[in-house]
Amino acid sequence: MPRRQGYALLIALVAGTAALAAAVAFGTSLVAAERRTPAAGPAAQAAARNPAAPANSTGTWVVTWTGAPVSGEPDTAHGFPGRTIRNTVHTSVGGDAARITLSNLFGATPLVVEQATVNTRPVTFRGLPAVTVAAGRQIVSDPVTVPVAPDADLVVTLRTPHAGGPVTHHPYAHQTSYLADTDGTWRTTTWRYLTAVDVRNDTSPGAVVVIGDSLTAGSGSTTDANSRWPDVLSDRLDHRYGIANQGIAGNRLLRDSPDGRNGRGGPAGIHRFERDVLDVAGARTVIIALGINDVQQTPQEPDAQRIVDGLRSLTERAHARGLRVVGATLTPFEGFATWTPERNAVRLAVNERIRSGRVFDDFVDFDRAVRDPYAPNRILPAYDSGDHLHFNDTGYRTLGRLVDTAGVTEAPTSDTF
Repeated sequence: MPRRQGYALLIALVAGTAALAAAVAFGTSLVAAERRTPAAGPAAQAAARNPAAPANSTGTWVVTWTGAPVSGEPDTAHGFPGRTIRNTVHTSVGGDAARITLSNLFGATPLVVEQATVNTRPVTFRGLPAVTVAAGRQIVSDPVTVPVAPDADLVVTLRTPHAGGPVTHHPYAHQTSYLADTDGTWRTTTWRYLTAVDVRNDTSPGAVVVIGDSLTAGSGSTTDANSRWPDVLSDRLDHRYGIANQGIAGNRLLRDSPDGRNGRGGPAGIHRFERDVLDVAGARTVIIALGINDVQQTPQEPDAQRIVDGLRSLTERAHARGLRVVGATLTPFEGFATWTPERNAVRLAVNERIRSGRVFDDFVDFDRAVRDPYAPNRILPAYDSGDHLHFNDTGYRTLGRLVDTAGVTEAPTSDTF
């Protein structure tokens, strides 16, 4: 198991609390001197629509972490006025500077952030310490000179002074973050507003972007162990590549979540693909691990060809941007509450098409790796988290070790399938 930064996180949190208090006072005086209220209206919307351009090839900027925006957080119509949000994220590749992406995608009013830090270093937005993000938009910060270690915990702190919501969030993060106000500090496993951290690294070959569901997000894994299968892949790549884990619990390929109140599902893979994959800094290869929720969730998709066509459409869109595409077969779920022989038949039909080699540039056979050889429609008990759909840490390590590291660095093939 690679080193995990438990002590470093505690030190960063303690130091961050003191530094943030001083920085907020200083930052507030700057805001008052330079503009009495953060920018709003057309100017703010233009800034949010036109963030610093991400690098979509090898070069200066490469993503080190992502947390795809899922929905508006339930019961946060007024946001978190006067609170400090400390998002803990785990890096893949390191660098000598960082920039962050803040999202107000599901907000109904402008989001005001009066102070932001990366590991206690102040962050600015177009030279100012405060920023307003229009509802439905996102914004990328200015670069901040801060050493970012690979395979390490990083703390991104935000302070929101005014009411404004709902809060754009990513629940079920399997990572401990914190929410603080004058009454105390509370632990949380939700990332709020922060959706990406990029680093400046001139030697990284680029990034591998993984779009998936709860099996990519790590449901069933141990909190703070960083044992999601993309984390394992990052270890195997020696943290030379950025890894963007864009897994969302409950996510489907073809259909948006019908109800965002439970914090699951999010926009369909075909709808979020450009933002969550194609626009990621340094994207070189995409791994697609979607489809099982189309098979097993209600309303179920009974036509395997529709799922295959959806997967092929993502491959074509990635090829248009020069990205290589690796896909994953759909894993067993007999024993889970939604399993039926008919739904399983759809899963098997999708897997047959994936194995034919006519959907992706390459594929990784997750199904074959985790199924019980004596009951192939079930997960091997040693890998089962207990619900017969999700994996435990051992299961996720198996998936991460299965991915061909050479296969995620090759050039894309043509679309002549």
